[in-house]
Amino acid sequence: MGIPVLIMGRSGSGKSRSLKRCVGKDFGLLRVLNKPLPFRGKFIGKPCNNYEEIKRIIKNPQWPGSIVIDDAGYLITGQFMDGHATTGKGNTVFSLYNQMADNFYRLIQTIANEAPANRIVYVIMHEDTNEFGDIRPKTIGKLLDEKVCLEGMFTIVLRALKGEKYAFVTQSRDGAVSKAPDDMFPDVEIDNDLLLVDNTIREYYGIENPKNKESEERP
Repeated sequence: MGIPVLIMGRSGSGKSRSLKRCVGKDFGLLRVLNKPLPFRGKFIGKPCNNYEEIKRIIKNPQWPGSIVIDDAGYLITGQFMDGHATTGKGNTVFSLYNQMADNFYRLIQTIANEAPANRIVYVIMHEDTNEFGDIRPKTIGKLLDEKVCLEGMFTIVLRALKGEKYAFVTQSRDGAVSKAPDDMFPDVEIDNDLLLVDNTIREYYGIENPKNKESEERP
């Protein structure tokens, strides 16, 4: 059983930036959009926007213990852009949205049920604000949100914020759905540092990865 972790935030809030200290550690990176990272360094990984290939990688024990799916929301956007022009109206539209919801749901289920037991998969998405002021992961259309409550499929949801510094929010605040077990993180707001997050989650669940343990003081 793997652990899916959702990271959401606005563009420029530090979602991808949080990987900076993961360079050279036991992390793999799948880039749904083939764009450069906002820092120097390389990861084991590849550009990939195909659900089936991503699921095969998630289940593969030869891949690193922690895997990041960057810009994961564009899996939904890509399927919509590929399908909407050839989709008619009525039932065919509902069929497209049903398939989009089903594909993303099965991806998260694969992480939770079929990944190696020591694997954490970080699903990075943009955020959106609905008409009630709730801040949630960005999808396409109310129908998809009604069919799959994405944040409900994760025990850990971190929100990336950029204020005076880059940070992660670990509990509900300002209308956002951030959440984690009460005693997992020391504060509601923590450093924007995915290596620190990874080590904390692993220590909490007893699945520590020696390759990622910090051996020197953080800068």
